[in-house]
Order: sequence, then C-alpha cells, then structure tokens
Amino acid sequence: MTIESIGTWAGEVYKALENAPEHTLGMKGLKKATRLKKDEIMSALGWLGREGKIDIIPNDEEIQVVLL
Repeated sequence: MTIESIGTWAGEVYKALENAPEHTLGMKGLKKATRLKKDEIMSALGWLGREGKIDIIPNDEEIQVVLL
C-alpha cells in the first residue's frame, strides 16, 4: 500500500459517491461501485475524511458515507 495507491482509491470512492443518489453510499454500495477491497475503501475514506470531503454516519446495519 502506497500513498499513490491510496490516492487512487480515494478518487474511485469519490467518483462513486458523486454518481450515487443523494451522494450517499454504504459499505456494500462502495464495494460494488468501486470493486475495491474493504481495507482499500477504509484507506480511501481516511484520505477523504482528512480532506473534509466526506461525512461518515453510523447506522445500526452499516456505515453511510456522504459526500460533502
């Protein structure tokens, strides 16, 4: 895992959220839209969270990620 690969994954997650209804997806939706593994998505979410581009909403069943 490199900084470059995490940045690439963050771009894929960002694009998936841009194209999602209401710019919101859960983990299952992100996996389906990006075809990334869970740890790759989590790294991407860390990157996007640090940049202030997403909000993570805990839910009983799974987290929801919202593009800001």
